[in-house]
Amino acid sequence: MSRLSSLPTALQQSIRQGRTLKVIAGLDNFDAARVRQVVRAAAAGGADLVDLACEPALVRLAQELAPQLPVCVSAVDPALFPPAVDAGAAMVEIGNYDSFYPQGRVFGAEEVLALTRRTRELLPQTVLSVTVPHTLPLDGQERLAVELVAAGADLIQTEGGTSARPLSAGALGLIEKAAPTLAAAHAISRAVAVPVLCASGLSAVTVPMALAAGAAGVGVGSAVNRLNDDLAMVAVVRALREAMPLAAVVQGERPQ
Repeated sequence: MSRLSSLPTALQQSIRQGRTLKVIAGLDNFDAARVRQVVRAAAAGGADLVDLACEPALVRLAQELAPQLPVCVSAVDPALFPPAVDAGAAMVEIGNYDSFYPQGRVFGAEEVLALTRRTRELLPQTVLSVTVPHTLPLDGQERLAVELVAAGADLIQTEGGTSARPLSAGALGLIEKAAPTLAAAHAISRAVAVPVLCASGLSAVTVPMALAAGAAGVGVGSAVNRLNDDLAMVAVVRALREAMPLAAVVQGERPQ
């Protein structure tokens, strides 16, 4: 039986339908007040999953605010995961790595593989998502994704927003921003049999493109967590949610 079957039923269904919406508070965001805002916006806007920094207290906070909203915790230290799972996290994720790149910290394929194997040793039954570093060439990302699945990853996540340098304004600029992660989602989703989440640099304009490219869902962080107004945060999550159904139908009709 797949470990994905341990996830809440509604989340399993969203993954099967190819319309999962994950709102990301930030791997390095330990500010309870900011996390509170993100969790409330995610729940009110119709997200399927909220992704938090790997801290048990934040997991408990999210469960108090939105008991129906599953929690994923993100880190690059496998030892941090078990306490968060004990606190109620439904799944764990290695990455994403966006917050590390400004520090000059880059994750290579071997390191990500080692982190994956160690996490699987610590948590053999917990759903594990692993982000593929966008710093690898596209064919290298594809190869690593295959190796990660063999090592026990249940989902693969793409990234790439930090490497994009949009030259245009408006919708064209949003597409340029999302191009690296969209390309990765397209390549990786055809190379692995597990669900792929497309993240980093996405917006309501490009979410449908991610799903049409083969992703089973999307992860959106800065488009929500950089805002300070609660109503604006909810509005963005709702716009992302509303951008998804048509693309999900297109994905579902693609020949398997």
